[in-house]
Amino acid sequence: MSAPSLPEPMPSALRSQADFHAALRWALAYASANRSLELTWMDADFAIWPLDDPLLLDALVGWLREPKRRLRLFAHSFDAIVRQCPRFVRWRRDWTHAIEAWSPSEGVDVRLPTLLIDDRKLCLQLVDRIQWRGRLALDETAVQLWKGECDALLQRCEPSFAAHPLGL
Repeated sequence: MSAPSLPEPMPSALRSQADFHAALRWALAYASANRSLELTWMDADFAIWPLDDPLLLDALVGWLREPKRRLRLFAHSFDAIVRQCPRFVRWRRDWTHAIEAWSPSEGVDVRLPTLLIDDRKLCLQLVDRIQWRGRLALDETAVQLWKGECDALLQRCEPSFAAHPLGL
């Protein structure tokens, strides 16, 4: 089977909600084409992420179908996803083996950026959630710094966002 082709280049500066959503789709296409093994998504609550978008979910499925893929989600709360993204919540049940969800432990005070990184050099960060300002880059140094931050945070987190309610 041949490798997926690389997506067309994406502008690096994000200036609108549409830019952010397009950058997320581009990042998934890039991760598939480059056979990224891991994606880490971080946000306070994922309320602004288009997680119910069927095209985004299809792109995630395409990436997750490959062996050894893992998606790690970090949020203070996943309540917004449960309320706003029922399609994502249902879809996630089929992929629990490849998706981890984490929240900072009680008493851990940390600001979670709006961030997507892969395990190599893909880095998407929304710096200003109000004005939709952000950056999409292929930057190995930034990814390594963020991976270190995520690994340190993981030590102060606990599993969250159960795919199946207890008792069901």
